[in-house]
Amino acid sequence: MSVPSDPSRRRFLSASVSAGSALFGIGAVRLAASPSGETEHFHYRLAPADGPYIDSQRGDRAFGFRGDRIFLSEDNSATWFRSAPFEEAENITFSVFLKNGNILFATRERLFLSTDDLATRREVVVQRGDGSDYRPHVPRDPEQPGWYFHPLDGVHTWDIDGREILVWGNYCNVLGGPVPVNIYYSTDGGETVKLAYSFGQNPKFQEKDASPEEFLGDPANGTICRHIHCVAYHPEERAFYACTGDIDRGFGKECHWLRGTYDIVADRWDWRVVVSVDSNSRYKSGGINFADGKIHWAADANGPKKLNERHDRGIFRCAPADLAHPERHEQLFDAEFEMANMIVEDGVMIASHCAPASDLKCGFAYSPDMGRSWTEYDLAEFGPRSPVRFHPKNGDGWFRVDLRKGWIERGEVLFLKPKG
Repeated sequence: MSVPSDPSRRRFLSASVSAGSALFGIGAVRLAASPSGETEHFHYRLAPADGPYIDSQRGDRAFGFRGDRIFLSEDNSATWFRSAPFEEAENITFSVFLKNGNILFATRERLFLSTDDLATRREVVVQRGDGSDYRPHVPRDPEQPGWYFHPLDGVHTWDIDGREILVWGNYCNVLGGPVPVNIYYSTDGGETVKLAYSFGQNPKFQEKDASPEEFLGDPANGTICRHIHCVAYHPEERAFYACTGDIDRGFGKECHWLRGTYDIVADRWDWRVVVSVDSNSRYKSGGINFADGKIHWAADANGPKKLNERHDRGIFRCAPADLAHPERHEQLFDAEFEMANMIVEDGVMIASHCAPASDLKCGFAYSPDMGRSWTEYDLAEFGPRSPVRFHPKNGDGWFRVDLRKGWIERGEVLFLKPKG
């Protein structure tokens, strides 16, 4: 149900971008327009192919990388006046803008902070609860250090009592090598980053031939998972919720919802497991959002099911107190395919398909009215892509979305702007 852009115009735009790229990196350049189109409900466009990979945005600012440089835009990705050399730019897996202007970004296993618009940056070492350093493990293969900081979701900061708190978890153990699964946080604009929660040791995702004494993860925690799908904050409860994947591989269930509260005075977390299930469940979620006092989430249920049994998919909502009671959930959308991610902002709900599981190449479910009505769209011109890491609208009103090849390999960046 998409309106494709004109092919001749697309060829012209591609040529314009290529011509402009010769200047890129030696001075600011306004990149040419990118392939674009529209549906009944929204406009969409790809980020220019020859510009930086736009990894995150906030307000009018955007952070990107390309080759061996990192870039900062202050006009909604239109131009990139600020840049700096960074050898591992192509290994960046995460970035976030803090309210104070700081930029925190990560490669596969290292965190960096810039407090002066990329003029300088320093490495940030994660701290444990006791204040000691939490260092990445030494991988068997140096090219597979694991994705310590890569998130699947795109909303990571919230204001609590006038202070901004950054909280996120790593979606890992798919590409990049085995890695422990953690939730991280910062309350001082990224100056210090600490562990909020560490999952246990999952025997399935360890270095090859590792002994139990070498296993990654918290040996004192019996709750295991493969990776974290989403962390979100509910201001009315003053509580965080986190959901994980994946499937019971013989070592225990990996799909959980956790509820966590944070005592900012004591700098202490209290996490409790709300529900633990297998993968054919609505609790295997690709996106948690809070609106109107309720939890809203999209389910990417998959895995084994009984004969004539359906996968428990869709978009649901409920009161937080009813989360563990499926009979009290309201299904807003009965999805045929796994929903990979979701964002809710200004009454608009956008959820995305997991491409390998869908008969749509680049599928979205869109509601302009908080779930009362839905339309599914296939932006098939982009090929098989899974949209993830939805970032809130920028200063020009565009959502930013990763388009991943297949499921998780980096592809392109899509911008999407609701009509009206």
